[in-house]
Amino acid sequence: MRPRDPDEPHRAATPLELLFDLCFVVAVAQAGVRLAHAIAENHPVHGIVGYCFVFFAIWWAWANFTWFASAYDTDDVPYRIATFVQIFGVLVLAAGVPRAFDHSDYSVTVVGYIIMRIALTFQWLRAARNSTGAVRTTALRYAVGLVVTQIGWVFVALFLPAGVWRWGYILMAAADLSVPSFAERRQRTNWHPRHIAERYGLFTIIVLGESILAATVAVQTALDEFSAIGELLPITFGGLLIVFSAYWTYFSLPVHEHLNTSARAILWGQGHYFIFGSAAAIGAGLEVSVELAVHKAHISQTVAAAAVTVPTALFLLATYLIHSRHAKSGRAEHAVLPISTLLVLASTFCGSWAVLVAGLTMAAGVAVEEVLHSRRWAALSKV
Repeated sequence: MRPRDPDEPHRAATPLELLFDLCFVVAVAQAGVRLAHAIAENHPVHGIVGYCFVFFAIWWAWANFTWFASAYDTDDVPYRIATFVQIFGVLVLAAGVPRAFDHSDYSVTVVGYIIMRIALTFQWLRAARNSTGAVRTTALRYAVGLVVTQIGWVFVALFLPAGVWRWGYILMAAADLSVPSFAERRQRTNWHPRHIAERYGLFTIIVLGESILAATVAVQTALDEFSAIGELLPITFGGLLIVFSAYWTYFSLPVHEHLNTSARAILWGQGHYFIFGSAAAIGAGLEVSVELAVHKAHISQTVAAAAVTVPTALFLLATYLIHSRHAKSGRAEHAVLPISTLLVLASTFCGSWAVLVAGLTMAAGVAVEEVLHSRRWAALSKV
């Protein structure tokens, strides 16, 4: 298992990586469904906390595999088998999501998470065995970091009482996030900037697609049971505008040139927790809005609207701060996404039209950004 060339031309996602992503979306869908159910039953705090905890395990396991694969994807027999073990782990995690939400029992999700991490530890040890010098040291540091954190996760899951379990979870999540900085302190792994940007972009598309699927299923169920077309059309159209605009916002500018140092790349990659998490939560919010429209949710109109507008606003703000800010020029370009974020939050108070107003606001923001970009490029072409 030799490191791959970080300047390799035409590097693209492999079929195995795409299968890996699709299997992870199963867990994302489970988390989204449970979040929607918790909010609809008027337990938003419980649902949001559970969603944040479960989504961290899903996202961080996916991210660790993605960066490792970018540096060491040999696609041989041991590599494929280890990847299949990680896929099995995320399916175990997904099976434990209902128990985590309904009973605050995270034991099955932790087991699934540990299965994924054991397989990744094997991958790093294999990489270390076939490397020398600083590259070997980095791989061993990753393996040691993974082993230590998994011991911590077992302790938290088995021995901490329910009253302090969440604090132990937060502590272990912080420890897990620190492993890349510890491992790559002296030698960066050979991840490929274009490949990493493509992988994160593909997962963004899949998560946004999951939001459309969740909303579609909710609308279909509502139509079958209630035939409430008039109430559902603004939600459906507004939801589509939100998802389309979210796609346009994320992919408006290339990002691989920004990933030129380990510090930048780690911050960018870890910051995607908020981008992925909010994108998936949009679908849950749309489902909640549909349930309220057909009188199945036990919440106010404002809470149902916030279930869509808050994750949408978080997506916009996180995308600006983490992903697109570096490519913008001038105050006007920098102001579009923050202002759109505030306007989307304000649309929460538009009653049953909140989702549609939020969608129209995002679409208007996209249009303004495109005009500003076009003017900048036109000015540059004249110089």
